[in-house]
Amino acid sequence: MEKVGKDSKLGACNTVYVVDDEPSVRKALSRLLRSAGLKCEVFASADEFLAHERESPAESGCIVLDVQMPGLNGMDLQEVLSAGEGRLPIIFITGHGDIPLSVRAMKKGAVDFLTKPFDDKDLLAAIAVALRKGEEARARVAEITQFRDREQTLTTRERDVMARVVAGLLNKQIAAELGIEEGTVKIHRGRVMQKMGVQSVAELVKMTSGITDQ
Repeated sequence: MEKVGKDSKLGACNTVYVVDDEPSVRKALSRLLRSAGLKCEVFASADEFLAHERESPAESGCIVLDVQMPGLNGMDLQEVLSAGEGRLPIIFITGHGDIPLSVRAMKKGAVDFLTKPFDDKDLLAAIAVALRKGEEARARVAEITQFRDREQTLTTRERDVMARVVAGLLNKQIAAELGIEEGTVKIHRGRVMQKMGVQSVAELVKMTSGITDQ
């Protein structure tokens, strides 16, 4: 099991948001998470959590979310968050084991679906996975943003050349397609490599394919 808590990078820079309408559950989970060295915030309803999000958007961490709650239930909240820009991974907890419900939640991106009463170790293990997924998602967003920013510095001709370099065309072929001299292609190609911050065509191909696959 991956370690989380005050001595881990994951535990130090993330917050676990507990959303459950039962005071006893909130209290117990808060105690468990804090004893494991995790930062924790608790909410009595989905609406309360959303109000917090509007005032102070959560940037990193995960949500431990009860399925059955008055008003917006856990599945409703998952829908709301997935429709926006919220990228906090979700771990569902429920007192009612429901396989179709769990399948639906997992298909929509939930990290885990635990039935009460669950083992503390199982919850902490799920949180470790969720925090790691959250870190990876944020790193990916940063990577895409950086790519888009660099791409914006390219001229139209440089973009034309980059697209053909990535497609595997030789300088001679690119020149023929664009109706320019091969030497001019070499100049544009060099500028593309410099502006995109890569050292090789293989690196450029890897970068662009990773972005277009999203």
